[in-house]
Amino acid sequence: MTISEGKKVPAFTLFDQHEEKRSLSQYIGTKVLLYFYPKDDTSGCTKEACNFRDRNNELKKHNVQVLGISKDTVTSHKKFAEKYDLNFPILADPELKVIKKYAVWVEKSMYGRKYMCIQ
Repeated sequence: MTISEGKKVPAFTLFDQHEEKRSLSQYIGTKVLLYFYPKDDTSGCTKEACNFRDRNNELKKHNVQVLGISKDTVTSHKKFAEKYDLNFPILADPELKVIKKYAVWVEKSMYGRKYMCIQ
């Protein structure tokens, strides 16, 4: 989902891997690169997170704050962030409140089996 400039996005407050509350409103005046991912410590999600980690200093030079969100718990995020030395907040949304607000919780199908996950 791409949000155009000037369009309001759903507000939220979630806990990060350090058990600190993070609200979208605290980043007013900053560009926010908000990404949603299915699961901590899986191959694709790890590659994506490490790519943001490796480019975080460059992004900060352009006033961009990276925030990752998944349905994993704060405990899971803490292990994931420590294992890969992630240098940006990853936010826990186990109740899917924010994930659903941003319409990234979708039904998928694999081998005839339907399931819900983050797109």
